[in-house]
Amino acid sequence: MAPRLPSYALFAALLASAGLPLYIHAPKFYVDEYGVSLAALGTVLFGLRLLDVVQDPLLGWLADRLRARRGATVGLAVLAMAGAMLGLFAVEPPVMPLAWFAVMLTVVFSSFSYLTICFYAQGVSAAAHLPEHGHLRLARWRETGALLGICAAAVAPLALGGYAGFALAFGALAVAALCAMWGQWQGAQVESSGFGAVLRDKVARKLLAVALVNAAPVAVSSTLFLFFVESRLNAPGWEGPFLLMFFLSAALAAPVWGRFAEVAGAKRVLLAGMVLSIVAFGAAVTLGAGDTLAFAVICVASGAALGADMTLLPALFAARMERVSPGASEAFGLWSFVSKFTLALAAVSLLPLLEAGGFQAGQDNSKDALFLLSLLYGALPCALKLIAIALLATTRLDETPFDTGNLEQRSLSQ
Repeated sequence: MAPRLPSYALFAALLASAGLPLYIHAPKFYVDEYGVSLAALGTVLFGLRLLDVVQDPLLGWLADRLRARRGATVGLAVLAMAGAMLGLFAVEPPVMPLAWFAVMLTVVFSSFSYLTICFYAQGVSAAAHLPEHGHLRLARWRETGALLGICAAAVAPLALGGYAGFALAFGALAVAALCAMWGQWQGAQVESSGFGAVLRDKVARKLLAVALVNAAPVAVSSTLFLFFVESRLNAPGWEGPFLLMFFLSAALAAPVWGRFAEVAGAKRVLLAGMVLSIVAFGAAVTLGAGDTLAFAVICVASGAALGADMTLLPALFAARMERVSPGASEAFGLWSFVSKFTLALAAVSLLPLLEAGGFQAGQDNSKDALFLLSLLYGALPCALKLIAIALLATTRLDETPFDTGNLEQRSLSQ
């Protein structure tokens, strides 16, 4: 049965609404409403992030073992995630607020990870039922929906009159997404080949390495973004508009990159997107106080480059998994692991390095400290992108053009 692509976009929007925006909304809400300290919240978030990284391969294994009941388990996970969001934002904590915060986020993150693994694994079998360019077409709808979901969740508390309204809207979106995907979880009953088949495959290993290194620039910029806007640009209050520009640009660019890839090949177009990212991050190094207009242009350019990363790299990996690990659940457990590992690594390494260089948030900083911030925010992502480009360029993908809708016409050689 051919996948209903708008349904995939809606489900992706649901997942994205429970991902990155929580790191923006939840800490502020618990500080404002319950007086929990930022240090305590940061410690809990770091611990949960580590748990999230470690559990992904295990959740991939679980998703594979429960593949015959995927529709039911997905439904339970969606309801658990929606219930935890309501508990987080719309329910008075029945216990110490910090403990309640930790428990609710654990449920949200665990459900989110399980659903993401199932969703991407399902896409591998679903794309085979599309007429041509199957993985690219599905990825274009899926990642555009995800990016629009991030944008909507970022502004929802303000638009809906508070965080309780955001949680209620999320619950409604969860019901709508479940209904939209009704019957779409069938056809994923292929026996998985396990972690071994993925790790033994040379192309799969190279793509996992590309994903690991390629996610690092976004992890670096995400970790340092607020500090860069506040201290380097001297533009407090612009953080929200800049983030919205970034993700809207990514959402608008994602289908365009997908179209280009259908004509010119996914690998070639992805490399072009990576080069655009280097240009954008490199330009950020030159900025100083008051350069808000220039940074807005950089947000648009780097967001557009993110659209290529989010659309094309998962499509390449999914196409490979269709050959070496058709069940794909465990494979996407590994994919999720390497993608999230960089976030944890960035959090634990960059901030202490910045502090050791003399930088203090919210304070007047020396030129040397601000220059270090610029180097970490702009130059470090450029270096990491160059490594990712080298890895991808040396990965042999026979894709002229990239056509994954017909397995007989596609060969991703080792």
